[in-house]
Amino acid sequence: KINMTNYFIKKFIPNYKDVNNSEVRRKFGILSGIVGIICNIILFSGKFFAGMITSSIAVSADAFNNLSDAVSSIITLICFKTSGSPADKNHPFGYGRIEYISGLIVSIAIIFTGIEFTKSSIEKIFDPEPVSYGLVSIIILLVSLVIKLWMGFFNRKIGNIINSTAMKATAFDSILDGIITVTILAGMAINYLTGVSVDAYTGIIVALFIIFTGVSVIKETINPLLGQSPSPELVKEVNDIVLSSPDILGMHELTVHNYGPGRSVISLHAEMPANKNIMELHEATDLIEKKLKNKFGCSAIIHMDPIVTDNEEVTEMRSKLSKIVKLIHKDAKVYDLRIIPGSTPTLIFHVSVPYDVQQTNDDILNAIVQSVKALDSRYKCIIDIDKTYFSNNAQK
Repeated sequence: KINMTNYFIKKFIPNYKDVNNSEVRRKFGILSGIVGIICNIILFSGKFFAGMITSSIAVSADAFNNLSDAVSSIITLICFKTSGSPADKNHPFGYGRIEYISGLIVSIAIIFTGIEFTKSSIEKIFDPEPVSYGLVSIIILLVSLVIKLWMGFFNRKIGNIINSTAMKATAFDSILDGIITVTILAGMAINYLTGVSVDAYTGIIVALFIIFTGVSVIKETINPLLGQSPSPELVKEVNDIVLSSPDILGMHELTVHNYGPGRSVISLHAEMPANKNIMELHEATDLIEKKLKNKFGCSAIIHMDPIVTDNEEVTEMRSKLSKIVKLIHKDAKVYDLRIIPGSTPTLIFHVSVPYDVQQTNDDILNAIVQSVKALDSRYKCIIDIDKTYFSNNAQK
């Protein structure tokens, strides 16, 4: 049994398994774009012909929906070609975000198409025209349904392989197109069985589906452009890799800068014993950076935070502070603690709290200071509050 999707992938992308390679991603995008252009132009031609011979606003709307999909595929093709361009002086992280921009452009075009056909369908309710369905138009729609469903599975597989938001959005659009075609066929059946024309109302349903698709794609593409938090799965994988080093006691302030698929920069703070040789610790951080790069195809930057591990006072105070911040939020953590001795001892430390914490930073600071004063009124506190998207400040 031949799987057409696998055949295309293996035929045109020999090294398709190397998905962290930007050139491989580019080839996947180009393949999807070319398939989309060819299929959607064929579908537009067939449905446009069917719309002409039936005078159906719903079929015509579906035809132009496929035409907009063809334009979207052209934009996707151009953007994937451009996104694969190497980094240069003006764009040191490359052009990967163009993939997200292409999705945004496509979604806006889809929404405008939907709005126009909504208007046309409403006008046809008040000024109806006779609609005549025939066997040819039904065959065209059934064939288009099969093609669209296959395109949905094809693009979804590509989207999953290269973890592409744009490809997953394209797959979703194809599945919705299949639903639109089913809706039109249902309208034809109602007309045949009852003699009542629901073409204009079907056209509105089709147009609303188109608008819904556009809004969904906007949501998928705009978040990476604005800068979204990494997934919990990615955070856990990074935690596991970083804490696999015996020299790293904990990590915090994990940040993932996304410059497009396959173009990310990971930065984090790693807590390391202050009494160990600095060259050994530097070598350990280099090794972890290489592991992160090999795993995720990204650049990795690790800042070393020296932690005092052989001082009883520091250890005891860290334990007390941890209990204090847990009262603020169960995932709050203390790190990078230093104690400056003197008649007025100074505690310098960071507190990490999730974004969903209810208190303001000032409220958190005041609560911690008051609790520390209750322990010993001599203590002075210098505290930095850091917000995290997840409980990503891991410790051994």
